[in-house]
Amino acid sequence: MRSAAPALLPIFRSRLQADILAALLLRPDQELSLTDLAARLRAPLSTVHGEVRRLADAGLLLRREAGRSVMVRADQGNRLTGPLTELLLLSWGPPQVVAEEFAGVAGAQQVLIFGSWAARYWQHPGRPPHDLDVLVVGSPLREDVYDAADRAQQRLALPVNPVIRTPEAWHAGADPLVRQIRSGPFVAVLVPDHAGGSGQLKSPQDDSGG
Repeated sequence: MRSAAPALLPIFRSRLQADILAALLLRPDQELSLTDLAARLRAPLSTVHGEVRRLADAGLLLRREAGRSVMVRADQGNRLTGPLTELLLLSWGPPQVVAEEFAGVAGAQQVLIFGSWAARYWQHPGRPPHDLDVLVVGSPLREDVYDAADRAQQRLALPVNPVIRTPEAWHAGADPLVRQIRSGPFVAVLVPDHAGGSGQLKSPQDDSGG
């Protein structure tokens, strides 16, 4: 049974198809194996293989065999890739853009997207999102957070509304906004890099171990 069209941008056949295109077109210099792509997107390898085959047949992706692996990347020679990339940036780009702009904010321990964009991403019905709600958990300087939000807003052409909560408030869950976020859909954009032991933040999609 075919998955429903994604609520964020229903021109795609499924959310997985849009996730694959976003993962590759928004990072055009990146080449991934099908195994890594499936792990990043937490999707069955067979399903990812089928979607990639369709997108390669359409000329949007390039596939090549490397030993026993199949590598895939964006086909930048296709004249449709540029306009499609711009469309994906405006609809599917918030996690990547927010991760890039907030990664250097000192004192941030976690960054989440919540509200209407997260709801549409997780297929909750409703009107298209007109802004982006971002929660920063930690003790960063407010100016740094708002500077990062301004940079993300300029790239996404979408208002970015940041809020800050301490780690204690986030874990205790007594704060009304925290309760609202934790009880609703949200997307983790940056999380602590415990495995690296560096205390730095990383994007969950950078962990190809799934």
